[in-house]
Amino acid sequence: MFKISELLEATRGKLTSGDKGAIVGGISIDSRQIKKGMAFIAIKGDNFDGHNFVKASVEKGAICVISDKKIKKMNNVAIIKVKDTIRALGDIARFNRNRYKIPVIAVTGSNGKTTTKDMIASVLSKDFKVLKNEGTKNNLIGLPLTLLKLDSSYDAAVLEIGTNHFGEVKYLSGIACANIGVITNIGPSHLKYFKNLSGVFKEKFDLVRGLQESAIAVLNADDPYLSKELNRKKYKPFLIGVGVKNRSDYMASDIGDSFGGSSFKLNQRLKFALNAPGYYNIYNSLIAIAVARILGVEHRKIAIALSSFELPKGRLNFLKIKGVRFIDDTYNSNPLSLKQALGLLKSAKVKGRKIVVMGDMLELGKASKELHIQAIEDAAKVSDKLIVVGRILSLSLKDARPLMNNVISCENSLQAKEILLKKIIAGPQDMVLVKGSRMMKMEEVFNY
Repeated sequence: MFKISELLEATRGKLTSGDKGAIVGGISIDSRQIKKGMAFIAIKGDNFDGHNFVKASVEKGAICVISDKKIKKMNNVAIIKVKDTIRALGDIARFNRNRYKIPVIAVTGSNGKTTTKDMIASVLSKDFKVLKNEGTKNNLIGLPLTLLKLDSSYDAAVLEIGTNHFGEVKYLSGIACANIGVITNIGPSHLKYFKNLSGVFKEKFDLVRGLQESAIAVLNADDPYLSKELNRKKYKPFLIGVGVKNRSDYMASDIGDSFGGSSFKLNQRLKFALNAPGYYNIYNSLIAIAVARILGVEHRKIAIALSSFELPKGRLNFLKIKGVRFIDDTYNSNPLSLKQALGLLKSAKVKGRKIVVMGDMLELGKASKELHIQAIEDAAKVSDKLIVVGRILSLSLKDARPLMNNVISCENSLQAKEILLKKIIAGPQDMVLVKGSRMMKMEEVFNY
């Protein structure tokens, strides 16, 4: 709940109509979700303008409208004029976050953000009631909406911070006001905007730069870019890493990495087993362990949570559809996450064929063609059949070496499904990895 006066304070807006002493029972940017007594923020998106739904929101019971356009006065409705409604949403979220003196953990990085966020939330839930982003609501809209759900019933919050433009991590970190900042790794993602890995690092590390002096950073000591920052006295991070020679605070060794899951010893003493496959999920789990231990969760409780943790949808999920076994890694793709998925397929013991259905990786800028050529060559090494989906991969195919007779190119995921079913004829002995950028809609391969 907010007083209108608090909304004015948070947004530095101007009350053009209504009573600043009135109280709103909640905030929404969707007129369809408005209930009596709520406030409506008129957000303008790429395909809609919330200002067109002001009347509808009031008819459903909104008693406050926050707008960056001039709104006609309405009976018993407070109208707050702001410069930018998206900024106003963030300002109110920050105001709400600062009402509660609880641990807030912010997670960013090129890969593993969502899995790590969910792992942290899973282990903390053994001792705390935890608020977290639903799915990947990690952007300028999703993160503030998550924080608006924060109330006195929560003991902690775990927030994923995404970015594809410079300045977004800094902005979202300023809203989250995290006590603990986590960076999973630095990899070639969104190079269209960040240009190179140095640009990616610059953007991601704004999370740590923005932490208050009393806050804590948790960093991957094995990452080439993050490792350069480990000796900076200002940050004094807790470190995670793999290998007995690793000097990290939370170190994994004696690793057993199988297709069905992983196991390791923490600091050469405590045994952990993961339900989640993939070598890199050991790094994600080390971060979850570090955060949980910082907040006082017992090792035993952490081990129980990790042993039953299930990966988020579209991230290395095992599916069986009409007898065909799939690895669903369709949420998104970039060169590092593709390499990790191919590594998992390589480790699989399969009586039949290993098949890769691979979609374009988007937003890679000038390096796109080179990275797609490398992707084709890497996929070819671990697969018996390879279907490449999309214009970029198809154009890159002719320059890939070695060229293979078992590579088929197509325009979209629906065509890929037809090729998989009718030309390659995937069967119960085969294993099929499906991966590509979100816009490629690779999940349509599973729509039998």
